[in-house]
Amino acid sequence: MSTFWSFWIIILTTTNLVLLFWILMANRRRAVHGEESTEAKTTGHEYDGIEEYDNPLPRWWFYMFLLTFIFSIGYLIIYPGYGAYEGLKFKDAPAWTSVGELRGDQAKAEKVYAETYGVYSKMPIEEVAKNPDALKMGFRLFANNCAVCHGADGGGNPGFPNLTDKDWLYGGTTEKILETITHGRKAAMPAWLQVIGEEGVVNVTEYVLQISGNEHDAAKAEAGAKVFAANCVACHGADGKGNQLVGAPNLTDKIWLYGGKAATIRQTVRDGRNGVMPAQQELLKEDRIHLLAAYVYSLSLESN
Repeated sequence: MSTFWSFWIIILTTTNLVLLFWILMANRRRAVHGEESTEAKTTGHEYDGIEEYDNPLPRWWFYMFLLTFIFSIGYLIIYPGYGAYEGLKFKDAPAWTSVGELRGDQAKAEKVYAETYGVYSKMPIEEVAKNPDALKMGFRLFANNCAVCHGADGGGNPGFPNLTDKDWLYGGTTEKILETITHGRKAAMPAWLQVIGEEGVVNVTEYVLQISGNEHDAAKAEAGAKVFAANCVACHGADGKGNQLVGAPNLTDKIWLYGGKAATIRQTVRDGRNGVMPAQQELLKEDRIHLLAAYVYSLSLESN
């Protein structure tokens, strides 16, 4: 924190406390002024026939306000809240910080998780994927971290792969699933409009429809085959069956990441696509990723 902002907070905090204390003391008066006064004082304000008494706070209430000031001073001594002041240090312990408390709570939680998840972390994923108790925990991890993109059942959404079939962009082995969850993925389908033009976009779309077994324009597909051979085979392969090393999808089946209609394919070719699978290694840690990978692996086993 800079010196300016430190002094700004100190001045603002002190000014507020002083003003609030002054307001409290300025309004502390006796309820009856003089022994002969028998009529209660009012502020002179009247709202719909209701007058406002000019009485001081009850004594117990006033003392409670005083206690809040005492508490505030004690709080600002113990905790960092007064500019750059770090708070009171006890013996060898560092001064309190919200980050330090968070890290401490996380460390305690990790010990508990290690006892729960650690049982399965040394087991092969193939074995964990057949354990009902482990799959229950894996399902909860999936529901909390993955379902928003891949769906509650793992069936996927436009732009987010279906995890329940045998079609894998980067590979469906347990090692590849672990790698994907741990480190994430960044996929990129470049935009081709400036390279092949709109006619090329239309023609190559018809070719993709042809090799995937869908209705297509044969003449345009023939022209599109040349466009495909010149520009697309580097990633999708000469046969269009994809390349898991770069995450290029198989174009010859009925499985589509963004949709298999002609208009959608043209949009993909024309404008490109960018997909991101965020890395989970910092959020979930190794033992939970192991369980989650086993659950994802089990989803594909069910499709047999």
